[in-house]
Amino acid sequence: MTQTSFDLDADIVELTPFVPVTETVPTIPLSELAFRADAWLPDETARLRAAFIDDCTIEEIAARLGRSRAAVATRIHDLGVRRNSRRAWSDWDDAELARCYAHEPTATLAARLGRGVSALYARARLLGLSEPGSPPYSGWEDAQLRAGYAKGVPVAQIASLIGRPFAGVISRASALGLRHACQPDDWSDAEMNRALELAATGARYVAIAEVLLAEGFPARNSRSLGQRLRKLGYGRGWGRPWIAEEDALLRHAYATGASLTPLRERLGRTPHSIRWRAEALGLRGSHVRRDGFRQGPVWTPEEEARLRADYGKVPTRQIAEALGRGVRAVLYHANHMGLVHGFMRAFSADEDRAIRNAWAYGVSMVDVAQALGRDPAVIGKHAARLGCRFNDPARPTRGPKTRRANRPPVTLHSLLALDTAVPTGVDLPIAA
Repeated sequence: MTQTSFDLDADIVELTPFVPVTETVPTIPLSELAFRADAWLPDETARLRAAFIDDCTIEEIAARLGRSRAAVATRIHDLGVRRNSRRAWSDWDDAELARCYAHEPTATLAARLGRGVSALYARARLLGLSEPGSPPYSGWEDAQLRAGYAKGVPVAQIASLIGRPFAGVISRASALGLRHACQPDDWSDAEMNRALELAATGARYVAIAEVLLAEGFPARNSRSLGQRLRKLGYGRGWGRPWIAEEDALLRHAYATGASLTPLRERLGRTPHSIRWRAEALGLRGSHVRRDGFRQGPVWTPEEEARLRADYGKVPTRQIAEALGRGVRAVLYHANHMGLVHGFMRAFSADEDRAIRNAWAYGVSMVDVAQALGRDPAVIGKHAARLGCRFNDPARPTRGPKTRRANRPPVTLHSLLALDTAVPTGVDLPIAA
């Protein structure tokens, strides 16, 4: 619904915050996250899936993985796995089902118990459990609903005002035979012709509705306007086939190096639609202006050479400041050039051996990170994959307690030399 300001003598609460995604905002590239000691490793996830498929109970899976029952149940919910369990229902399962069935979504409860939704419905029926139905609408709620629909108040605001779900408000309005003020039925020929004229210019449905209202036509929302235009045979966006004239215009834009923004607005196409069609016509990468579709200044060969030399060695923020560009622009162009950050490079066999030696001989993880030129969080995560958790209580030798400035410097060569004389009783872990 089109958001309109109304004085309802009440605070209209937003149901959920919404951040529109525009085509001009570049995608934020993935980055390394700080390692957590309780993070789930791929091997643990694979073992959990295998045990789950074997129909093991959550308690048995927790015992195998050395984790709590709550942690395993949460992981099963996050993975979204389901099964038709053949296990018998335990007393704990029945008690948890009876406690949460009326207060928690069935899908969430099913994932937490490691059961299928249909299994929960069947078990609840056997136990005599039932979901509480929504309370009937009061006279006050119906009065607010009628007044809101008559004044054109957005349905979301009405739902927030009376404390009902959005779908429930629409269902109740349909039962009362109400029709929203922004969806009148009296479409005149003049209004439909004017709407088609405005749609042909490529204007958005919201803008068309505002123009029609300013010209004296009834107030409508973008949804009802779009539905009416589609009934008249007009469409835009997904599913609308490209005609020969549009293909010719697109080829001409690529051949002359023209901007695609006016073309997109004229044809009423999205950037994704134009990009897909250009690739289908073999026009991808053939634009005479290499950076014709990008915002900001063109990258010069000198800037690209500096980016190639410093990327992964100098902090990205410093590179951006030196080049006079944003951090996102630097990351996007580095990805476009196929550059890989230094902290993301693969670990060599010598580095794996150095990490194992550091774990066995009590070298600090920070010292190892400085010796290998990597981030400590990356070292900690990779060490956990190798079975060498630096915060493991079973570590043969604990890390040093002295200040880092008072400790001798650590290098890759010194770490590799530590296992020349393996102490008795120390077994270096081997990666699975």
